Amino acid sequence: MRIDFHQRIFRDTWFITGIVLALLFAIAIILGPPLVPFDPWDMSFVPISQPSATHILGTNDGGQDIFSELLYAVRNTAAFGLVCGLIALLIGAIVGVTAGWMGGLVDMILMRIADILLAIPAVMILILTAALFRPSPWVLALILSGMMWPTISKAIRAQTLTMKESLHVKAAAQIGAGNWYIIRRHLMPELFPLYLIGFAAKARMAMFMEASLAFLGLFDPARKSLGMMIAYAVKYYYMDIWWNWLMPPIVCLSLLIMTVTFLAISLEKVLDPRLKEALGS
Repeated sequence: MRIDFHQRIFRDTWFITGIVLALLFAIAIILGPPLVPFDPWDMSFVPISQPSATHILGTNDGGQDIFSELLYAVRNTAAFGLVCGLIALLIGAIVGVTAGWMGGLVDMILMRIADILLAIPAVMILILTAALFRPSPWVLALILSGMMWPTISKAIRAQTLTMKESLHVKAAAQIGAGNWYIIRRHLMPELFPLYLIGFAAKARMAMFMEASLAFLGLFDPARKSLGMMIAYAVKYYYMDIWWNWLMPPIVCLSLLIMTVTFLAISLEKVLDPRLKEALGS
């Protein structure tokens, strides 16, 4: 996987588009909430008022400023996705490298666990858990992460099996290097491209899951979320609120998912040698 990463990635249109969107969201997430004009939980304003100089996107049915609410919702949805992606990547990388390098019974047990988790619909587990126990969003993030890692682990395991046959890994083993040394110094660094691709795919999925659960009303209603905003706005679809209340969270959610998708496409196209050959580049 030794490719000229920097040259190729910064010539890729998908990557440039994704990184620009990512920077815009980062600015909104980091600087937005501290600078919002109003407390998003303040219900002292006139409900369902039209946009004005005071309220850029107007107010919702509870008299809350929609723009302030939107910035907090973007931060919560994005944070949920990023945390899920990181945890799933960590578990998947450890399991995948361990299974691929150790082989034998360890490999069989870990991959059968992964197969079982792949057969279980994660969305049903999340809905049942949220409806019955009402856990915090971070507990749900841990549960979702615990069900998303198998595809990452399988991809990393497959690459680990290939790398086991490489000359430098065999040489390290022959001169007496231990398993941990080989994994830490040889396998883990060379698997880095798969980490990026796996993280992007799982973060994207988690953001959509979070918005879906919030739309269904399975999160604390006081917690701001893009899905929750869409659910409340849809109730008033017959009023002229689609462009200032319904559309902003839909657009933000779509752009969040598109951002991660664009980055995942560009990273896979540049870092996956098989896809590189298929594209003839």
